Amino acid sequence: MRKSTFDFVPAKKRATVTTGEAIRMLRELKGGTQERLARESAINAKNISLLENNHVDIGKKRAEHLARAFGIHPAIIMFPEYEADAIRAAA
Repeated sequence: MRKSTFDFVPAKKRATVTTGEAIRMLRELKGGTQERLARESAINAKNISLLENNHVDIGKKRAEHLARAFGIHPAIIMFPEYEADAIRAAA
């Protein structure tokens, strides 16, 4: 059965979490340091710090690298306000 576009409900925000906060939470919940995340994601530690403190935008490639390091989908990092349950589950 084919669904029409009217069958879908827009996602609701679950929490007010920035991308940087989501990265820091995931890293800390997994017990890692910025240096370790840098090695696992191929993003240098300075940029990890800048991301966690919301001083630079994440971008698609960085989100993909971090998601691969965390073993999660990039949307969890890029849209944390909609993915709060997934962040908790990833920990």
